[in-house]
Order: sequence, then C-alpha cells, then structure tokens
Amino acid sequence: MTEAVLLVGGQGTRLRPLTINTPKPMLPVAGVPFTVHQITRARDAGVTRIILATSYKAEVFRAFIDDADLGIEVVIATEDEPLGTGGAIRHALPHLQSAPDDSVLIFNGDVLSGVDIAGLVRHHRETSSDVTLYLTPVEDPRAYGLVPTDHEGRVTAFLEKPTTDAEIVTHNINAGCYVFKRSVIDGIPAGRPVSVERETFPGLLADGALVTGVVDSGYWLDLGTPLSFVQGSCDLVLGKAPSPAVPEVGDYLALHDAQVADDAQVHSGSVIGRGVTVGAGAVVTGAVVFDGAQIAEGARVENSIVGVGAVIGADVVLRGAVIGDGAVIGRGNEFLDGVRVWPGAQIADGSVRFSSDS
Repeated sequence: MTEAVLLVGGQGTRLRPLTINTPKPMLPVAGVPFTVHQITRARDAGVTRIILATSYKAEVFRAFIDDADLGIEVVIATEDEPLGTGGAIRHALPHLQSAPDDSVLIFNGDVLSGVDIAGLVRHHRETSSDVTLYLTPVEDPRAYGLVPTDHEGRVTAFLEKPTTDAEIVTHNINAGCYVFKRSVIDGIPAGRPVSVERETFPGLLADGALVTGVVDSGYWLDLGTPLSFVQGSCDLVLGKAPSPAVPEVGDYLALHDAQVADDAQVHSGSVIGRGVTVGAGAVVTGAVVFDGAQIAEGARVENSIVGVGAVIGADVVLRGAVIGDGAVIGRGNEFLDGVRVWPGAQIADGSVRFSSDS
C-alpha cells in the first residue's frame, strides 16, 4: 500500500461556530489539526502518498500543508462544488498513481479510531476483495446504517438506519475507513455527487462484486459534535486513543507559551493552547481551549470548547458550551448544556444563566 485518499471536504455544520473560520479536519485536537492525526497514522501503516479531497475552505489545508513536514507526500484535490463521499473519491482519481489492481486506502476526515490499518489492507489483498470495509460494533446502532456480513466476512447488505428493534440485524456499522481496488474507483460516475453508502456500495453488491468487512471493536469515535470533539481530544491526551502526533500523554496538555496559575486546576485530558492564560483558582476539566484564549480567575470550564482568542471572564461557568473565536464572556455568566456563542460576540457582565433549554 502506498496511496490513500482522505475525505476532508465537509462543512462541519454540527460543530458551528467553530467551523465558520476553520474546516472541521483542521480544528486542533490534542494540540494539532485533526487531519495530522489521521495522516500520521496512515504514514505509520505504510502509506507514502496521500490525497486530501478538499472542498470547504480548501485554502486552509493548502496553507498548512505547504508549511508542514509530515514525512509523507501530500497532494490536494479540490472540488469546485461538493460531490459527496463517492464523488470526492472519484474526483481524486487523476491524482492517484496506483495501478488498476492496487489497493487504495480511503478514510473519512472526522473519525478517530484505533483500527489496524495495515491489517485491513492485508485482509483486502488476501481475500482479493474489490472493496473492504472497516466495521465497528456500537451499542445503539439506530443512528447509523447497518452492515451485516456472512460467516466468511462477505457483506450481504447495506441497510438504512433501523427504526425498530426487529430491524437491528447486526450492531456492526460502517466505521468510515475502506480499502478499494483502484479499478473500482474508475467505475464511480464523474462530475456529479455520489454517495458511496447509498449508491456505490449497494451497486457493487448488485453487480456481484466481492465486498468484505473487517470487524474491529477497538477505539472508534465520530468527532462531528462538540461533545464528541472534546471527548476525542481528551482521549488522545489521556492515551485512550492512539496517535503518533500527540506531543505528550498525561492528565492535561499545555502547549507553547501557555500560562497556568499555580493554584488553577487543569485535568481530565484538557488541552491548553498556545499563548493561553489560565487565571488563579480557575478550573479547566475535560475541555479544549484554543490558542490565545484567556480564562480569568475563578472561571470553570467543563466539557467545553473555547475558541481562538476568546475571553472567559472571572467566575464564569461553562459546562458543555462552545465559545466561538474572539468572543468575550463577561464576569459571572453561566453557559450550560450545549449553548453556543458565535465568533466575536460580546456578553456583558451579569451572572446570567444560559442553557439550550432556556
């Protein structure tokens, strides 16, 4: 295996307002853009060349890659208009150098996992599969499409999200990482949106192609929501999720020039970004604080995200909140249970409680 395609074109609407200025895969997770965790894991599994399939704010990826040295050749393929998962894969085809029977790794830009990438490719080659899917079991699969397999690991169907218990024929779901025979990519229609989940994969089954699944019950997390984004970052810092790009594993991670008061409490996998200040008596637990933010004395930041350059005033409480870049939260306010503050917003002092239910 030498080539891979990383799908990073989504707009990340579930993570707004963080993605207004930055595409989701470029948001910092455990100290580096999430894309870096995926690229370095692919690199360590033997990938030497990777195509970033970009669309939304593609210039952010280009600026970063031009300055980065990740030990792997990175090529950017940008869609003029979003083409869906299958369309993005097909759009990357002219940038691939693989032969028709070669294996090409494909993975989604918002999934954090510990899957054995090299093992997935090895299975693909040993079974001569046309496509191999990484599957993972989840306790409640109702939010996902189901992928049943037979006793030999051959995929038998791609099922829509179940609505009743009777429809849950398996707990294994599509985990967002695949290996394609390159010739299969050739067959995806060009120049229009295509979904691999709804069109490409079912079409392959109908045509009698060999589509197999590898079930891996290890770490897996979709970082598409604020709470899961925070969890993924904390799990990387705590060493629960694997990545060669994590600078340091421990109870928390403080990046360059961060200043944390001696009596402040920072723990549970929190990340304190570059140039951040955390004031006296502040508590930051299970949170992500982006570069240049300020956490004033006595503030509590729990399971929350604080954007670049945001200011959190004295005695503020954030619990399950998302604060956009450059926002200013005045003294004594409380933001709870999913409240989101847009970039640049200014909230006056006031000891007012805001929650998503209010």
